[in-house]
Amino acid sequence: MAWTESQYWLAGDVTRDLYQDLLDDAATAPERDKLRKKVVRPEEMPWEMSKQGLLKHLLHDKMNTRMESVDAYMQIIPPGSHSGKHRHLAEECLYVLEGKGYDLHQDCDVEITDTYHWKAQDKVQKFEWEAGDIIYIPPNTIHQHFNADPDRPVRLISAINRIYKKFGLNDVEQLENAPEYDPAVTLNAKVIHGYITATSK
Repeated sequence: MAWTESQYWLAGDVTRDLYQDLLDDAATAPERDKLRKKVVRPEEMPWEMSKQGLLKHLLHDKMNTRMESVDAYMQIIPPGSHSGKHRHLAEECLYVLEGKGYDLHQDCDVEITDTYHWKAQDKVQKFEWEAGDIIYIPPNTIHQHFNADPDRPVRLISAINRIYKKFGLNDVEQLENAPEYDPAVTLNAKVIHGYITATSK
């Protein structure tokens, strides 16, 4: 045989139709997409009392929508309260729908080789915001949202790139829980409406 290295690459007899799978997936995508939502109704958007706070998920890869690259949720922060504190590799932006407050951001030094390491810098920056503003969260920044109004809730819309998760870089770390988070409480319509009513006075 002309190829002297053939003794190496000819080894193995496992076969799989991986390229055909790619073609089949592309061929069935239009039919599959017909079943995925282009419009998501409010009653289809799940609530979650998470470690980050009270969220209403608008777009998520488990919600069967046509959106491929973005996750989004609305967050409600009670008067005088704050979100959890966390850090993630993907950048994020938040639109302030209602209220006023501030963010605390702490940049991290990052090293990505065969392993992933980060170390928080000493400096913590404060950024004030109000309704109509956009808050930008840089990649891998420790951040937390604070409601500065003692009487009114804050509502934020968060959008974050889902691509990091698809690439195996779903690096999210919760450093502090929101005060309202209680894993023993079952979230239902009555609890949610009571919570919203209490925060809107």
